[in-house]
Amino acid sequence: MSLNIVVCIKQVPNPDYFSKITLDPETGAISRKNIPTILNPVDENAIEEALRLRERFSGKVTAISMGPPQAKEVLDWALTLGVDESVLLCDRAFAAADSLATAYVLAAGIRKIGNVDIVLCGNESVDGATEQVGPQVAELLDIPHICNATDISLPNGRQAVVRRNIEYGHLTIEGCVPLLITVSREINQPRTATAEGILTLMDKVSRTWGVKDIEVDNDAIGLAGSPTRVGKSYEQKLERERMILTGSVDEMVAAAIKRLKAEALV
Repeated sequence: MSLNIVVCIKQVPNPDYFSKITLDPETGAISRKNIPTILNPVDENAIEEALRLRERFSGKVTAISMGPPQAKEVLDWALTLGVDESVLLCDRAFAAADSLATAYVLAAGIRKIGNVDIVLCGNESVDGATEQVGPQVAELLDIPHICNATDISLPNGRQAVVRRNIEYGHLTIEGCVPLLITVSREINQPRTATAEGILTLMDKVSRTWGVKDIEVDNDAIGLAGSPTRVGKSYEQKLERERMILTGSVDEMVAAAIKRLKAEALV
């Protein structure tokens, strides 16, 4: 049994530098200048799960991403981890897309790859965190989807048994391929790149597709195809009254209790 697997991945700002993201005081636009980018963390788990399925059933794993030219960096990283091929969906016409317009382009790219058995995605991105793109891709491809998987098994290669955590327990869902599954961080421990993987990078197929390469409606991509728009971005500033206590521990505790009582907080 051979599986044709596609993994949707995304390049995102490094969460360690989120505090350095600023807003343009005039336009209110978010500035990510000098913010390093990384592969969306949970997408690493999606890649790992794809590789494990390929190791069990054989086949091919293709990583796909929509983004600017520099997004090729995360696709190259996926190739060094063991992914067979990569596709970058890159065109200025794709810019300013919301989750639906992004899913539309990804679905068009996956459709062009063709004969896909399983599509894997991280359950959310650290920058948008909408958890919408995966299910939207599935709906646009007209295939079933299961979200937030913590375990995936394919007893016969065609019937998928997926486990996901719920409050006070877990839920087991069955589905048949073709199928889209979004995974959570709990599903596995991603592997690290090896010297051998890095050396094979140049021998692997890496494609870039734009508007002219995939079948899309220009009114359904980019800003034009985005039903949701950002009306305004602003920085929320919290102004709080502060009080510095001095003295011994007992004196500071007594002063704190007295002030809290005065404010009717205790």
